[in-house]
Amino acid sequence: MNILQVENLSKTYPTFKLDNVSFSLEKGYIMGFIGRNGAGKTTTLKSMLRFVHPDCGNVSINGFDIEKDEFAVKNSIGFVSGLDGFYNSKKIKQVTDITKKFFSNWSDETYKNLLEKFNLDENKFIKNLSAGMKVKYQLAIAMSHDARLLILDEPTSGLDPVSRDELVILFQDYVADGEHSILFSTHVISDLEKCADYITYIKKGKILDSCDVVSFKDKYLLVNGKKEDLTDELKSKVIGVHEHNFGFEGMILKSDKDLFAKCEITQPSMEEIMVHTER
Repeated sequence: MNILQVENLSKTYPTFKLDNVSFSLEKGYIMGFIGRNGAGKTTTLKSMLRFVHPDCGNVSINGFDIEKDEFAVKNSIGFVSGLDGFYNSKKIKQVTDITKKFFSNWSDETYKNLLEKFNLDENKFIKNLSAGMKVKYQLAIAMSHDARLLILDEPTSGLDPVSRDELVILFQDYVADGEHSILFSTHVISDLEKCADYITYIKKGKILDSCDVVSFKDKYLLVNGKKEDLTDELKSKVIGVHEHNFGFEGMILKSDKDLFAKCEITQPSMEEIMVHTER
């Protein structure tokens, strides 16, 4: 069953257009939402949740239509952003006491357990928390009202490698029961390689691909060859080709592998796929 269904979501700005974005996510899985900065990731998430109003499109979350049941949708999700969105002059406890009133499934016990797990002191001021602690606090809020879907907008941006790894493990544990899912927007591709089951790739406001990670990586190969091996016909087949003094390098579709028999062929990482696609 799909916990998230996005259909033909569009939003036009003077210098940018989100163009008929569609994808879906099943229960129990993590989807990485990737694309370079400015590709439309945050605009998609804000349009999905009606933080901005889209020009058109349908969004269903946890079986609820966002247009008809916005309260039910927002009561069943957790939104976490790497951006600083809290009242810095308030203590954690003060912010929580206000926030929890908006959620019908709030659990003080779960919240206290998460504070302990994250080593958060609720008497600390928000302004005194590190970037990683602010993200963990947002996660504690999201997970304390049994959010079936976590929507994460660049949550690991700016965090150190240890903190990022801790969060990745937490995300994997969160979906392990098969009832919870995560949509994880990021440009830190190494985090997704550790935990994502599915990938949705957006470029210039359009979805280029949305599929499971194995299928996504299996579509492409890296190719390295000599200058004389790169004919005009073959060059047209190379994605993100880079020519240098010793030859060329780039990415090809796996279906074109036989055309490059004289070249060195290797398997790309997700980050390499993104780099060559953006070239």
